[in-house]
Amino acid sequence: MTPATRVSLALAVMTGASQFHRAAVGVVAPELAQDLSLGPAALGAANTAFFGALMVAQIPVGVLLDRIGPRRLVLWLTGLAVLGAAAQGLAQDGPQFLAARFLLGLGCGASFMAAVFLTGRWHQGAGLTRALSSIFAWSNLGILAAGAPLAVMSGLLGWRGAFLLSAALMALIGLLWARLAADHPPDAPPRPRAPESLGQVLAGQVTVWATPGLPRILALHTFAYAAMATLLALWAGPYLFDVHGLDAAGRGFVILAMGLAVPAGQLAVPPLERMLGRDAAVLSSAGMVVATLLALALWPGLPLMLAIALMMLCCFSSAYSILLVTQGRALFPEHLVGRGVTTVNLAQVLGSALLPALVGWAVGFVGAGEAGYRAGFGLMALCLIGGMAGYRFLPRPR
Repeated sequence: MTPATRVSLALAVMTGASQFHRAAVGVVAPELAQDLSLGPAALGAANTAFFGALMVAQIPVGVLLDRIGPRRLVLWLTGLAVLGAAAQGLAQDGPQFLAARFLLGLGCGASFMAAVFLTGRWHQGAGLTRALSSIFAWSNLGILAAGAPLAVMSGLLGWRGAFLLSAALMALIGLLWARLAADHPPDAPPRPRAPESLGQVLAGQVTVWATPGLPRILALHTFAYAAMATLLALWAGPYLFDVHGLDAAGRGFVILAMGLAVPAGQLAVPPLERMLGRDAAVLSSAGMVVATLLALALWPGLPLMLAIALMMLCCFSSAYSILLVTQGRALFPEHLVGRGVTTVNLAQVLGSALLPALVGWAVGFVGAGEAGYRAGFGLMALCLIGGMAGYRFLPRPR
């Protein structure tokens, strides 16, 4: 196994673990709601707590990526992820579960940005898009594990036992990361870095925020991943239960199918970019996601199989967020890449924290039946349309 392959494997496994924890609420959401007395708004807050922690972590993670490197940083944070995963299984009420989700989010706070950071060091040009697409595609095994496998384990061990088992697996993944991850390619040793004062750190962050072309990336990136994650990780399960009456196993298999659509879409990103160009690939993919959400929102009495097909298409078409990440990384010089990519990611986690809660509010306000979920899907589509407008019309870098 080459050094680059070892690093890619470490990144895929670590980001896969983060993917699992992001999506792990959806398939057991009805059982969680019953055991912990959680309403629709509280279920939305469960993912908001996770992504809120990611949001809080991004600026310090960016500084630490630049200063100590991703290998040590991710290893340290994995300890928090183990504690958070275990605390989920031990939670006795809603506030304890939300606190556990927040701690778990902090523990996963550097996983995705370590992938962007390191892939840019080990791959250049078109190879960066291919490598990042491949890593993120394989990482979606974590989403698949949060579907049918988690449903099966929850049936055998209960949702508490399943979450405790995930904590043990997270500890093993941390050990694998420590063995395989490397901060630099063998032919590109680290450059000595002068210590930065607090003022220099803050000045670097200001430079990042003032980068031309950044606002258009942030506008769409706020909702690009969040729309798919909100559907897949949280609301697909309750929607399938409340509207279509699917049990845990049925929900698990649907979420598994949706999860399979995600890496398929990610592997299709490089040829789509070559065929259409980057901006056209982004806007056409985002438009397809909007179309699927509007169909779910505007079609009353939607048949189950068609609803499943639309949700799978939404997941498949959401992979364009990879192009936004690579566009964002290209905006920054090497000494600011950590702070730059985490600033780009800050938009993603902000949307991923807010959108589940907004949808939960809409479902709770309208009612948990079909009308409530249709309102939630419509709200997701409107947010994404706003992001597309920003990407299309805000100033581009020279």
